[in-house]
Amino acid sequence: MTNQDKIKELIDLRAQAKLGGGIKRIESQHAKGKMTARERIEKLLDDGSFEEYDMFVTHRCTNFGLEKQKFMGDGVVTGQGTIDGRIVFVFSQDFTVFGGSLSETFALKICKVMDMAMKVGAPVIGINDSGGARIQEGVTSLAGYAEIFQRNIMASGVIPQISAIFGPCAGGAVYSPALTDFILMTEENSYMFVTGPKVVKTVTGEDITVADLGGADVHSTKSGVAHFKVENEEEGILIIRKLMSYLPQNNLEEPPVTDCNDPINRLEDSLNTIIPDNPNLPYDITDVIHSLVDHGEFLEVHRNFAKNMVVGFAKMNGFPIAIIANQPSYLAGVLDIGASRKAARFVRFADAFNIPILTLVDVPGFLPGSGQEYGGIIIHGAKLLYAYGEATVPKITITLRKSYGGAHDVMSCKQLRGDLNYAWPTSEIAVMGAKGAIEVLESKAISAFTDMDEKAKFMNEKELEYREKFANPYQAASYGYIDDVIEPRNTRFRVIRGFEMLQTKKVSNPPKKHGNIPL
Repeated sequence: MTNQDKIKELIDLRAQAKLGGGIKRIESQHAKGKMTARERIEKLLDDGSFEEYDMFVTHRCTNFGLEKQKFMGDGVVTGQGTIDGRIVFVFSQDFTVFGGSLSETFALKICKVMDMAMKVGAPVIGINDSGGARIQEGVTSLAGYAEIFQRNIMASGVIPQISAIFGPCAGGAVYSPALTDFILMTEENSYMFVTGPKVVKTVTGEDITVADLGGADVHSTKSGVAHFKVENEEEGILIIRKLMSYLPQNNLEEPPVTDCNDPINRLEDSLNTIIPDNPNLPYDITDVIHSLVDHGEFLEVHRNFAKNMVVGFAKMNGFPIAIIANQPSYLAGVLDIGASRKAARFVRFADAFNIPILTLVDVPGFLPGSGQEYGGIIIHGAKLLYAYGEATVPKITITLRKSYGGAHDVMSCKQLRGDLNYAWPTSEIAVMGAKGAIEVLESKAISAFTDMDEKAKFMNEKELEYREKFANPYQAASYGYIDDVIEPRNTRFRVIRGFEMLQTKKVSNPPKKHGNIPL
């Protein structure tokens, strides 16, 4: 065989490997509205930037006649490329090869790119489209999953990890995405569950569909497993690229800064009137966020889960920040189990990757009731408390309206090492609202009234007195718990100036193996 023949052989083998499970299976994949593993990578990465590893790897299994069926690449495409010129590592599971099922060599390919990502300090993006473990391989496929899980754990907080679920992801396979930082699911073709509908029916007798058990709607609204629900794979890929624009390459680097032509001192007059005069009326916190950030661009995370809390990424003067905000237009912005979990995880992610945190506070308290108490609201609320108290990144807190009771403490107060704590003049910082406070403080006097009109008059007078004394930011400011009371329309300027000052912040936590966060 001449050298030219050898080169032609290489070219032919590459062409064969790129077909995965073959033309018919590729057509079947397209018929389901799904891209192939390689098409997904091409869409995700900058043009011409993909460098593939292990194209010629095949499985080693000889059980059940599997040695007669071999495909180059063995069901997963792995390698490196760039997004906006920055290195990322990717693996994309190929459903056209054995239904994307994971074998020993399949797992080794994924482990190789994860090891390389840790070595050079770059993000890992995994595209999941798999029928699960390759049954013919038995325990070696299970060992392969555990090898991946261990790497997910070691990479956590060191390099960003993103999982796109663009097909099935079931059984043990779900735990790798669950260990990563962000999960995306498509509306039509993706699902995640530990046990499928057939097993559920056998064990519990419950009849349930795949979509109702583990579809994108379920995981983006009820469980909170999915951070983003997207209409299709194209939208999911755009979200990943956008998400990457806010994230550093690793925990030792700063987030990427971009040029900004949105003026720092842009006044937003609408903010001076956005808070209703009636403290019980709602408004949309996202209107405040869009008014503050560069060009109104805000990438909301967990949009459909625990809507009483809003979290997401934005830029201010070109610098990425993480925003956590109570949402008065949903459950009055109250803190409950879902909101606490959602915000706590987001705070910890931002802190791990050096992203400054802006907290917008309008919280009437914790959601009362046996359902919350039985569900462990004490522990879940403590997660958010722990996350804020542990975070060492720059933290700016702005109280817009209500900040009552324990919820005031939990929402990044000065005593949880808030660097700058500002308040709008519309803010009310107190143990509780005026009506509840008077019912406690004046309970004996109230119960003594026999005339209902006199009672109402007395309570109104006392509530007014309480509001004048406590339902404002000035008592907190008098103790230094609020650094300044600011005019709402100047908020953008004050926040940007604050984060600029805090760029050289140095704070470290006590030496320890790790804390014991209330889980």
